[in-house]
Amino acid sequence: MGLLSHSMDALSIGSKSRRSSTAAQPGPEDTDGRDADTSTLDKDEGNLLLALVAQLRPGMDLSKIALPTFVLEPRSLLERITDFFSHPDLIASAGSENDPKKRFMHVLTFYLSGWHIKPRGVKKPYNPVLNEFFRCMYYYPDGTTAYYVAEQVSHHPPISAFFYVAPKMGVLVTGELKPKSKFLGNSAATIMEGEDRIRLLQRPEDGEYSITMPNTYARGILFGKMVLELGDISVIRNDKTDYRCDVEFKTKGWISGGYNQIGGKVKGPSKSDQGELSGNWSGAIEFSDKSGKRTLFDADGAKTAAKSVLPEEQQDENESRRLWSKLTEAIKLQDMTAAQEAKSEVEEHQRGLRALREEAGEPAPPSRFFKAVGDKFMPKLDIDK
Repeated sequence: MGLLSHSMDALSIGSKSRRSSTAAQPGPEDTDGRDADTSTLDKDEGNLLLALVAQLRPGMDLSKIALPTFVLEPRSLLERITDFFSHPDLIASAGSENDPKKRFMHVLTFYLSGWHIKPRGVKKPYNPVLNEFFRCMYYYPDGTTAYYVAEQVSHHPPISAFFYVAPKMGVLVTGELKPKSKFLGNSAATIMEGEDRIRLLQRPEDGEYSITMPNTYARGILFGKMVLELGDISVIRNDKTDYRCDVEFKTKGWISGGYNQIGGKVKGPSKSDQGELSGNWSGAIEFSDKSGKRTLFDADGAKTAAKSVLPEEQQDENESRRLWSKLTEAIKLQDMTAAQEAKSEVEEHQRGLRALREEAGEPAPPSRFFKAVGDKFMPKLDIDK
């Protein structure tokens, strides 16, 4: 089965007796999600942020700018991706559906259900370092299991590759995230390139469901309250069945509109209208077609699937939680001085390793779990058999 499956076996052995319920839970919010997405800086934080952004120019790439630790969510981007596997019940029966529209709607709902899980305020996860990885398992109530691993396969440009499989459920996901950050005046944007690819193993005739990501905007970083928004178009499509939905993540206008709203039309074969998507990604997501209007997913009260992760002392040195443990602890204690020191320690170590490689004329170390296939990254095992 290859290196990836051996790694998952090791995780399974080490964690069955010590399962931890670590899935992130959504914070309290009002009906349009604004409270959960708004931050008010204290005086010291505001002064620090103003000193930082004074160095910036509109359109500048932010990848080389060290953001202050008070805007960090205490986990790596590699772990953040697991939010999209928090509601497996939404896709568990997709492969048994004979109607391709119903299969598509299962995949669409499964994808949209992951956005509501986030910390309060305007926060971003840690930028993973090269060859950092995060792995976990899921033990579902029906007795089935799922496996997840993600790795930072490139530093310049930053690329995070990930893999999720629930064998008994018949769901397999591969993908890459390629974030690019830019300063836009009073906002900072993260342009999220890359895609998710979902396969229903019971339906090989469907091929892949491909999904692109919306972009993220942090508003009010110079003046006003800081607000986090998702914006632009996310495309979910299946070229074999000819179903597609361009989901618009709507940003709030100056006068009208609300926060966290989405909309979109589901198209079927020959671009036929199949129904319309509406609602809030932080609350209720609804779908209307000729049979009426129904709720696809409601974040209010939704239960997330818990992750099972090895204890930090059993993790490799470059596993996310162990690698960033000092920074995470400092953030939780609200000790920003210690947090900055811990963050710098990890980053300086990576710079030192890179300098040694460059001096010796050595290439960057290869990915442990993934291999490049064109512009995509696939796990190091044969997933087609």
